[in-house]
Amino acid sequence: MNFPDRNTVERVRKEYPVGTRVILEQMEDPQAPPVGTLGTVIGVDDTASLLMKWDNGSGLNVVYGEDRVKKMVMTDKVFQQIMEIRSGGKSNMLDVNMVQRLAYDAGFYELVIYIEEHRKEYFHFIMTGREV
Repeated sequence: MNFPDRNTVERVRKEYPVGTRVILEQMEDPQAPPVGTLGTVIGVDDTASLLMKWDNGSGLNVVYGEDRVKKMVMTDKVFQQIMEIRSGGKSNMLDVNMVQRLAYDAGFYELVIYIEEHRKEYFHFIMTGREV
């Protein structure tokens, strides 16, 4: 395995800051979490590997150049805001104009922006309960 240079490590650290949510796409390890497992980046080491806290309790790292994850667009904060709007029962969640209005009135500006910038992903999440 070739170790990445300092510039690559810094680029990965900027791309995956602490708290970034990811979904596992590929990991060749017998103890790997299942593909599709969600996790949170808790750091990036000097080999550009992602230090992870997987939602299933695993702590196996994502090895740079070997394993694959995809960044989730929806943050935990946006997810919580969607759930709060949904639980209020004041709107059909597919009525994005009303959802954005309710979000704005509640001070959920992150959700307002998320819907504006990621409408396709929002609809997919509402219809399936999963991110794209």
